[in-house]
Amino acid sequence: MMQPPVSGQPPVSILMYHQVGRFPRPKAHRAVYCDVGRFAWQMGWLKRAGYHVISLEEAWQGLFHGKPLPPRAVVLTFDDGYENFAEHAWPILRRHGFPATVFLVTDLLGQPARWLGEGMAQPPLMNAARIRQLRAEGVSFGSHTLSHPRLSRLETAQMRREIFDSKAALEDVLGEAVPDFCYPYGDYDLRARDLVAEAGYRTGLTCIRGAANTADNAYELPRKAISYGDNLVGFLWKLHMKHERKGGRPGATSNVYS
Repeated sequence: MMQPPVSGQPPVSILMYHQVGRFPRPKAHRAVYCDVGRFAWQMGWLKRAGYHVISLEEAWQGLFHGKPLPPRAVVLTFDDGYENFAEHAWPILRRHGFPATVFLVTDLLGQPARWLGEGMAQPPLMNAARIRQLRAEGVSFGSHTLSHPRLSRLETAQMRREIFDSKAALEDVLGEAVPDFCYPYGDYDLRARDLVAEAGYRTGLTCIRGAANTADNAYELPRKAISYGDNLVGFLWKLHMKHERKGGRPGATSNVYS
């Protein structure tokens, strides 16, 4: 039986980022990009304005096990494991002392992000040595499957391999347990959700919009996507106002290249 969140906790905003760096203004898929200047400003604002940036583990402990959570709690997540996280995002996060979780596509470590397809750049993903270096510096890592498929379109046996084998492969890279999972494209169904639980993960992160408190269980956690065009007003709106759960029918896909 999947446990619902503990009631009475303050809203938790799990922010979803992808690439951080300097990019031409994107014509599409704006949630895949965040300009490093804006990212630096966003992190600086969180620090100056007294937000509490907590780890995904702390959020899980609070939401599902009753550990007290601070007000204005924010969790930082980064999908896909791009090398530009190490180059641009991590130095900023480290300067502020902010924890983060990065979700990795384990069969493509050190290779281009091939799933992005024609018409989009395919930037390099972090290799195993970089991942171990960042883990030693405090970054947390989770699984984003073996190959970044749309899980709901797979036969159950292949879905199982993507979910189970990615966990085992990443645990071999890190030499420790990997407890967190993120659905590529935010695409999942009840089979995928239940396999994530069966595999021994503690969380499953989605592209459902809203505060994490609106989850039905720990394997369907909503997030708030930060997009290339988010200015001060848009960023604050997502932090303070977009708590209501939107979307999230199992099997529905997202236009985010998460």
